Amino acid sequence: MKDKYLKFLILTFVLIISSCAKREELVYFQGNQPSVTKYEEFIPKIQSSDMLAISVTAADMKATEPFNQQSIYQMNSGMQNNPYAKVYTVDQNGNINYPLLGQIKVGGFTRVEAENILKEKLSKYIVNPGVNINYTNFRISVIGEVTRPGYFTIPNDRVTILEALGMAGDLTINGVRKNIMVIREQNGVKNTYNVDITSKDILDSPVYYLAQNDVVYVEPNRARMSGSKVGPNYSVLISVAGIIISVTSTIAIILRK
Repeated sequence: MKDKYLKFLILTFVLIISSCAKREELVYFQGNQPSVTKYEEFIPKIQSSDMLAISVTAADMKATEPFNQQSIYQMNSGMQNNPYAKVYTVDQNGNINYPLLGQIKVGGFTRVEAENILKEKLSKYIVNPGVNINYTNFRISVIGEVTRPGYFTIPNDRVTILEALGMAGDLTINGVRKNIMVIREQNGVKNTYNVDITSKDILDSPVYYLAQNDVVYVEPNRARMSGSKVGPNYSVLISVAGIIISVTSTIAIILRK
């Protein structure tokens, strides 16, 4: 009889240990391989439906008035922030309709490249113009097994997948860290990428730096999916039950000695 109780105790102990998450499943950036990620290789490009706030500056502020929504008096009063910067929507052909200049191709270029294109064209009207372009609708979505799923508006065009997960409160303990999906639309085509944030290889991924409208999805692990069938506390109850069985078995063995 003692042998049966001992075997049962050992089996229960093994089941409890096996249900615990392993270090390899939770710890980020494992491995010793060196990684160097060059942001320049993955800078987001302007796409159709992007909304760009464009402001023009110059030594002769009067010369910039036709190209800015605000007047020279607003600019002198320090009211030259985004509420007064003119916003342009990129059409399906990648163009914006700019005052005096007409249709300007900006789609497919980075934000800095688009600024240089406008500077060159504005030089015909303004001496040494300065151009500042900012996205007003650069947003990403993080869904699935994270603490605070939702969409986030980014003030610039540089955000990593790790920063996005941080904005969402990081993964829950039930999130699968080895198979995070990034959904990206390019030229009207949706592409999916799967990354493993437990490996340093994530730093070399083409989706380490996110692009506008990217969707990051964290899938639930098996424990989470199993628990959803019978209730959110299913895994906890199983663990508690296992502990109770182990303690009971131990007491029974001691009493039979």
